[in-house]
Amino acid sequence: MKVTEGNLLIGDIKLECGEELKDVNIRYHILGDIHSNPNRVIWICHAFTANSNPADWWPEMVGQGRLFDPDKYPVVCANIIGSCYGSTGPTSINPKTGKPYLRDFPLVTFRDVVAAHQSLKEHLGIAKIWILIGGSIGGFQAMEWECEYPGTTENLVLIATSAEASPWVKAFSQSQRLAILADQTFDGNDSNGGKAGLKAARSIALLSYRGRSSYNLTQQDTNPNQLSNFKACTYQNYQGDKLVKRFDAYSYFTLSLMLDSHNMGRGRASNEAALNSIKARTLIVGIDSDILFPVEEQQFIANHIPSAVYREIHSQFCHDGFLIEYQQLTSIISEFINL
Repeated sequence: MKVTEGNLLIGDIKLECGEELKDVNIRYHILGDIHSNPNRVIWICHAFTANSNPADWWPEMVGQGRLFDPDKYPVVCANIIGSCYGSTGPTSINPKTGKPYLRDFPLVTFRDVVAAHQSLKEHLGIAKIWILIGGSIGGFQAMEWECEYPGTTENLVLIATSAEASPWVKAFSQSQRLAILADQTFDGNDSNGGKAGLKAARSIALLSYRGRSSYNLTQQDTNPNQLSNFKACTYQNYQGDKLVKRFDAYSYFTLSLMLDSHNMGRGRASNEAALNSIKARTLIVGIDSDILFPVEEQQFIANHIPSAVYREIHSQFCHDGFLIEYQQLTSIISEFINL
């Protein structure tokens, strides 16, 4: 499998918040060869803390012999602005100060991300994306892209996502930010600051991703006389430490604000009007146990995109089902696209 890693300097961007972000870089991966099959490009929009190589974090969906096989169809994924995997983010150098932005990094929205990735799409010579797919906040990006640039894709696939970040989602985000802010090392001076706060934020986030059914299925203790060191507690510690090793608190804080700002109806009369403007063939996939983006939010999208089809996955893993239930997802997408 051919893998190409690249960076595209797209210059300065006027952000939706009114500020200007200078010298913006976009980090991307191409799996396969676009030039050999330019009409069958699959563009994957990644989720919250993922990088631009979907074979790393979606290995059961992307790879040789998988549904999205780069030897058959080229796969593109670009890291979103504000992340810490190569695109411009809080730990990047602010040209005005010569120091990392850290807490001074401006508010970025998914419309800003889409504008940057549109520049990458044009740079790569992709006339029209064959399949534009995103789960969770990747769905935010994919929806915005087709709405802002009609005709971007032939097939739009949105998984476990919503047209607008709900108050419930924003409450989870704020709780995670409060955890980070409670860490006194998250002071805007130390690029490595906020690690303890990030660990706590991840623990909060996991509750929304996995939910009661998942924990009760996978984190049961077998010793009825146990008094401490419960499996669920050690799991939270493990997952928090795991994220701290690969992510940073400043990017996490920034991306949580981006997540909260998502609203398809902003400046477009309403969410219904924005969704109604999407003309691509669209597949919406909900997860029956998802408590973060419950199925009624995907059903709302499907009811207002003219050519949308709604399908549902059964899972005990709640929101994270889109990363875990690859067999169901493969079947649903294959039927829709006729792969």
